[in-house]
Amino acid sequence: MRVENSFLPASGVGERTERRLWEAGVTHWDDFDGDGPGVGDVTAENIYSFIDEAERALDDGDTTFFGDVLPDGELWRLYENVADDAAFFDIETTGLDKRSSVVTTVSVHRGGETTTLVRGSDLTDDRLRDLLDAPMVVSFNGKRFDAPFLEHNFDVSLDGPHLDLMYPCRRLEFTGGLKQVEKDLGVARDGVEDVDGREAVRLWRRYENRNDEAALDRLVEYNRYDTQNLQTILDDVADRLHRDVFQPHV
Repeated sequence: MRVENSFLPASGVGERTERRLWEAGVTHWDDFDGDGPGVGDVTAENIYSFIDEAERALDDGDTTFFGDVLPDGELWRLYENVADDAAFFDIETTGLDKRSSVVTTVSVHRGGETTTLVRGSDLTDDRLRDLLDAPMVVSFNGKRFDAPFLEHNFDVSLDGPHLDLMYPCRRLEFTGGLKQVEKDLGVARDGVEDVDGREAVRLWRRYENRNDEAALDRLVEYNRYDTQNLQTILDDVADRLHRDVFQPHV
C-alpha cells in the first residue's frame, strides 16, 4: 500500500468512509472525482484540499507532511513510497536512564548498507545527523527509548516521520520485544542469538576496560542485526497490513 491510496488524513474521512471509497473503486487519489459513498460537498472539498497538499508534498519530497497528517498507527502506509531510503536505526547503551547512561553504539541500515558508529571513535553529532536525515526513520520501541536517548545525548533531532515498528507488530498480535517478534516471523540473527541487552552492556565494559576488540566486534554484530532485521520485519508487516487493511476492499 502506498500513501496515494490513503484518504484518511482528509477532514471528515474516517476509516469507514475510506473503506467505502475503496469499495466503490476510488482506490487512488487520481480516482477521486468529488463523489463517493458517504461523501458530501464539504468532505469532498476537504479531500480535494488534502490531495492537492499531499501531491505537492510528494513532489517536493516533504515526507514530514505525511508524518503530521497520518495517524500514528497508519504511518506504515508511507513506507512503500520511501522504502529505498528509509533509515532503520537502533542504539546500545550502558543503562536505561538517558541522563546517567551513555550510548555505546548506533547502527543505521539504509539503502542496503549498514553503518555502525562507536563511542570514542566515530559516534558524533555530524555522523548521526547525516545518517538519520532520511525521509523516514524506523525503530523498535524507539519513540520511547532510542530517540529520546539520542536527542538527550547528541545534537540531533528526530522530527521527521518516525515509524515505531513495535506498534504495527502489536496490531498484528506480534507481541513482546524485538527478539520475540523475530522468532514469531522466523527472522534469524546467526552467531549472536545468545546476546541480549545485558550482555551488550558486558561486552562494552570488556572493550572499554580491557580493550577487548573481540567483545566490540560481537557488540557491533549484535547491534547491526537489530537494524537489518527491522527492515526484514517491516517488509513482512507492511505486506500483512496491506492484505488486512486495503486489499479486502479493492
